[in-house]
Amino acid sequence: MRIALGVEYNGATFCGWQTQRSGRAVQDALERALGEIAGEPIKTVCAGRTDSGVHALEQVVHFDTTVQRPQSAWVRGVNNLLPPGAVVLWMVPVPDNFNARFAACERHYRYVLLNHPVRPAVDAQRVSWFHHPLDIERMCAAAGHLLGPHDFSAFRAAECQAKSPVRELRRLDIEKRGDYILFDFAANGFLHHMVRNLVGTLVLVGKGGRGPEWVADVLASRDRTRAAPTMDASGLYLVHVSYDEQWALPRTARSSWFHQ
Repeated sequence: MRIALGVEYNGATFCGWQTQRSGRAVQDALERALGEIAGEPIKTVCAGRTDSGVHALEQVVHFDTTVQRPQSAWVRGVNNLLPPGAVVLWMVPVPDNFNARFAACERHYRYVLLNHPVRPAVDAQRVSWFHHPLDIERMCAAAGHLLGPHDFSAFRAAECQAKSPVRELRRLDIEKRGDYILFDFAANGFLHHMVRNLVGTLVLVGKGGRGPEWVADVLASRDRTRAAPTMDASGLYLVHVSYDEQWALPRTARSSWFHQ
């Protein structure tokens, strides 16, 4: 049978999603816990691999197993075996043709930036930080050049393994809340480091280093060296992954609240 899970994790306590030799990845911890409950090796597939330091409020995962266990075993039982930085939020049985990665319609990320002269303490490793004042209107004007389907080669990491650099960026909202600036992204998919590279470029515009129209030139160049440096991973959250209603996946209140 195939099972889907919603998983939340604090990226600061892991070396990213994808399994590593060190065994410190989210995937490693989750597969160990699932394997103990199942009594057999478990391999997981996620909706979107996150880098070291990147958080997830609702990562979607699927796995196959030959055993029957009650729902409580796959949630409370697995959570008893996971380290404090990760937790299973929900589980649902799904058809065998469901795939957490390929069935995803849209992925939603939020980048949280503290824009204040003094670095964060309580929020350290939970938000990113930039000390110079940023102009929201300039960044919003620049963001308009990025919406729609584009070749995002200028904003992909050199080690990106995606076969195509074309993605459709459907949402890029920028909002200031007190000393925090929130960048909300939604797309059919993201390239490696794409969100962090986009935020870095928008921040350069926001501090007055470039004009908003410069972003369009960088995008058209398809040249990574033209864009700004990659922003810190600590401010990035995978908030939600959207699927067709046919799969009947739940959505947690925590991710809904954070996205609002």
